[in-house]
Amino acid sequence: MAINYEERPYTETRRKDRAVTDETWIRAFLHQAAFGHMATVYENQPFINSNIFAFDEANHALYLHTAGKGRARANLDAGSRVCFSVSQMGRLLPAEEALEFSVEYAGVMVFGTAVIVDDPVEAERGLQLLLNKYAPHLRPGRDYRPITPAELKRTAVYRINIEQWSGKQKAAPADFPGAYFYDQATR
Repeated sequence: MAINYEERPYTETRRKDRAVTDETWIRAFLHQAAFGHMATVYENQPFINSNIFAFDEANHALYLHTAGKGRARANLDAGSRVCFSVSQMGRLLPAEEALEFSVEYAGVMVFGTAVIVDDPVEAERGLQLLLNKYAPHLRPGRDYRPITPAELKRTAVYRINIEQWSGKQKAAPADFPGAYFYDQATR
């Protein structure tokens, strides 16, 4: 029997054994993920933009930025619905049969709306969250000049208001026979 996806929540994971519903795990994953991918649609054409981002746990939102003009801005001007995905790859898991090869992974999908942050105080806060995440050892006013109003005008800051999310993870035992990391195989 065919699955009617129109009747299923976006967050439903087909493989229940890999679904992660622990919100503490999801929050921690969003805090530590290095980058993500924002999916938008413009005139029925999907687009994916890779972005650095910061998770604002207190406001249940993500912040990211792009150029003031460009595809992401045009797409969001046309429609605010987005999906944002973060993931990481673990070990590759060989098997005796080609179709049984697998990989460890973990990821989070976020569904919501993206808004362009027009308030300069919030825009600066969003950018500072990004700086704090990616350069936690550096401080404004000590290691670099703080964000200026002129700089805020040169970028577009977005807030993704999180409506729903889901996590997914596949992990194999530490002693899985022959498991290896991708970069080990390509050296």
